[in-house]
Amino acid sequence: MAGNPFIARGFHSRRPAAPPGRLPPGQYETRDFPVLSAGPTPRPPLAAWDFTIRDSEGHSVRWSWDDLRALPRETPTADIHCVTKWSKFDTKWEGVSVDTLLAAARSAGVASNPFVLAVSDGGYTTNLPLADVTDGKAWIAFGYGGEPLAPEHGGPARLLVPHLYFWKSAKWIRGLRLLPDDQPGFWEQLGYHNYGDPWREQRYQGDP
Repeated sequence: MAGNPFIARGFHSRRPAAPPGRLPPGQYETRDFPVLSAGPTPRPPLAAWDFTIRDSEGHSVRWSWDDLRALPRETPTADIHCVTKWSKFDTKWEGVSVDTLLAAARSAGVASNPFVLAVSDGGYTTNLPLADVTDGKAWIAFGYGGEPLAPEHGGPARLLVPHLYFWKSAKWIRGLRLLPDDQPGFWEQLGYHNYGDPWREQRYQGDP
């Protein structure tokens, strides 16, 4: 998601009772998939789309849309939790593990670093520790619910990091920058929590 204020559509129903231990504090469950963004939705032509991993020394590796789609795919099912307090259970995705991409980047001479800055079309960025996008925790997702990922939900591809608040799962992803130091992203600079753990209600700066 990018921009401010939020624009929400498709936000109609709540389920009052979630399974015990599954809903983070302060959240409620919805059957819908709210669209939270502002400004125009990027719609890049797939022939011009690419994804790049770059280190702090300028070394990089790039994938075209066809390159990305040719990599081994995974189909994670995950609960997702938005900082605006909705949660959606059992969302079904298709994409490429960030582990797969980082392994290829290392083989191409891209240096690993402890922090990641996700970069998207429209200038949106969000920061994460490298540990939170490795070991099976994150994907570059291009499918949702058995269909291509819709532009309003971040298509053609978005970062998926379901264990953190969903603003960390950057829509319209175009690359990852591997950095030696943490660099706050768009919402983090505007007062959102630097990490964003939904189970600790880390919504805003100053939250524990």
